[in-house]
Amino acid sequence: MGCFLVLFALISPRLALFVTLVFTDWVGDALNGWVLPVLGFFLLPWTTLAYIVMWQITPGVAGFEWFIVVLAFFVDLGSYARYSSSRASRA
Repeated sequence: MGCFLVLFALISPRLALFVTLVFTDWVGDALNGWVLPVLGFFLLPWTTLAYIVMWQITPGVAGFEWFIVVLAFFVDLGSYARYSSSRASRA
């Protein structure tokens, strides 16, 4: 499942989150309820995906795993900044 998840993530992090939700129970293990997965899907897909994958390495995210999650957060912020700058240049 890991290789397919990486391939789907390269296409789209939201696609990888959807495939992870449908075919595994990783999302339910890492995140309780439905609010955080839905918000993560729409607002911070890379961060949510990184958190779910890091949770699968060891139950609970600790140490270097937080670095990966924070790095994914900056990737999400970078995608918003890139979208904002391209939108501003069109106007």
